Amino acid sequence: MKHQIHRYPQNTTGRDFVVGDIHGHFSRLRRAMEFIGFDPSRDRLFCAGDLVDRGPESHDVLNWLAQPWFKSVRGNHDHSAVRWGNPDNAMDVSLYAQNGGAWNIGNTQPERLRFSDALDELPLAIELQTAAGPVGIIHADCPMGDWGVFVAAMEDPSTTRHLQKDMTEFAMWSRDRIKSGDSSAVEGLVALVVGHSTIVRPVVLGNVHFIDTGGWREDGGFTFLEVGTLSAQTIDNTLADLDAMDATQRETEPLH
Repeated sequence: MKHQIHRYPQNTTGRDFVVGDIHGHFSRLRRAMEFIGFDPSRDRLFCAGDLVDRGPESHDVLNWLAQPWFKSVRGNHDHSAVRWGNPDNAMDVSLYAQNGGAWNIGNTQPERLRFSDALDELPLAIELQTAAGPVGIIHADCPMGDWGVFVAAMEDPSTTRHLQKDMTEFAMWSRDRIKSGDSSAVEGLVALVVGHSTIVRPVVLGNVHFIDTGGWREDGGFTFLEVGTLSAQTIDNTLADLDAMDATQRETEPLH
């Protein structure tokens, strides 16, 4: 992993949002963004990871990563794509396919490398400044109870590779907090925003906000957490898909 923590200053001209796992459903996400009035000239959208796999538009990830208003942390599925692009990877092909990687398995090695290189630029965590203080974004959970201690350990060159590996795996995979209902706060943050664990509606435990409400599922929706207010809005896929159907019908109807 090339970069551990990315830091962004407060957005003083517009709004900042965090959205949960996308999983290759970028068209659906864009329609949902229209419902919240997202303005790419002023607003920024941060993702809690898992940009690829499962959905039909994983190849579009390069276009989204090229947008100046779109940022993301690395999810476990993004990490799999990074590994798959490595010629020395030892991943099981059938397991990768079962977990949504079929879109990448059929790519040529140069294509795999393009996706791998782009996703390898994603940090493990993002620290975003707000008027109230820092907000952290990580895919699954913070491996330590204090954000500052975690960040320092990840960025300290003297931290052992074994410890860094353990923290990285926890950050991308852990569901311990939501399974146990742990409401302890992550110190040093106003809020920590995570995805990974798919839920019916947003959940807050302590100061940890779980926002993966299954925008990549037919019966789910994308939740947008506005960082400045910590208010969450879920756009149900039924609404977004109906809006898309209406738009298509308007385009195809003859003019009178």
